Amino acid sequence: MKTSTSLKPYVFLEISSLTSVIGGSMLFILFPWLALDVTGSSAAAGLLVTITAIPGLLLSPVMGSIIDRFGRRNTSMWVEYLSAVSVVILPIVAWFIDINLFILILIGVIKNFVSSGSPSARKSLVPDAATAAGMTLPRANSIHEALFATGFAIGPAIAAVLIDQIGAINAFWVSGIFSVIAGVFSQLIRVHEKHEENDEESGNIFVYASQGFRILFSTPAVLIMMSTFLFLAIVYLPTEMVVLPRYFNEIGYPEGLGIIISVMAGASTIGALLFEKINKYLSFAKIFRIAILGVAVAMIPMSLLPPQWAFVVFGAILGLTWGPLGPLLNTVVQEKIPANKRGRVFALELAIWSGGPMISMVAVGLALDAFGVRAVYLIEAILVTAVAIFMATRKRLRELDA
Repeated sequence: MKTSTSLKPYVFLEISSLTSVIGGSMLFILFPWLALDVTGSSAAAGLLVTITAIPGLLLSPVMGSIIDRFGRRNTSMWVEYLSAVSVVILPIVAWFIDINLFILILIGVIKNFVSSGSPSARKSLVPDAATAAGMTLPRANSIHEALFATGFAIGPAIAAVLIDQIGAINAFWVSGIFSVIAGVFSQLIRVHEKHEENDEESGNIFVYASQGFRILFSTPAVLIMMSTFLFLAIVYLPTEMVVLPRYFNEIGYPEGLGIIISVMAGASTIGALLFEKINKYLSFAKIFRIAILGVAVAMIPMSLLPPQWAFVVFGAILGLTWGPLGPLLNTVVQEKIPANKRGRVFALELAIWSGGPMISMVAVGLALDAFGVRAVYLIEAILVTAVAIFMATRKRLRELDA
């Protein structure tokens, strides 16, 4: 009975994470799909993704401060409830007026304004829940990131099916329900949140937020990984968010998009779960090199737009090699960053994933309209390969194991 009770915080945390990611990854498909339906333009879809990412970019450092000051559990809970409300605004508006690009952008901005921070809060809470469950950090992070990837495997598949069955607009109701469930399970978490006794950081919340950058630059191991993730966010993410939706929209096969995104996410689940075992034989630096090079090797044949079965095979390889990156970063941050500062560091990671695509998304959308999917996808694959080779050969990767 005692063991069961000690596991509850971690179990509730992971249920909250899973349901939150399912709802969020549905929007990963639904927003660009609606933009393409409304405008017929990949540039418009890219513009939507870029503009709606601005709140996450601007607010992530501030949200990290909120996490560190007001609690990891409380932040996660309230962000999920607010996210649920923002998501269902779209189908409610659609009852009264036709949806256009401006409305999509406005609702996307509102959604990202209120929802940034929940993943960072949960990641910051993992060590506390793991301690209560008697788990090591590598094991806890492997499971956490595996379930995160599982959510991304399930969410796009649900979205694709719902687009076909009830339409993209009505699918937003389902996304909102998942956010409510995530908020309820965050509320059920009861665990001692560790804080440093002497926290020298002070000032108003914006000054407090800016200190996250100083923390990052004073920790080389974390800075190396964050820099790599920034490159991937700029170069790789547009392929999933604009390029693949454009391709499958052109061939009229939404289920194919759901399948490939879900396969990659499902394989990432396996890769994340294997992190703990792989770490027994390979150093953090070697895991990192294999992961980023594996992503590049798998992406090249995918960019040639092969038959669906080949898309699935290479997508699985890409997901499998991507999988260990999440638990690796989590473990490095949790081991090297004091508990009272983790929220700000994880919030910077979220800012990277939110802001990175802004740098390239509109350009990719315009290129798709001008040159087509085949040419743009191949260029993206070449750029990812170049970035992977560059980062894998950096001598400072040894800092990961310092």
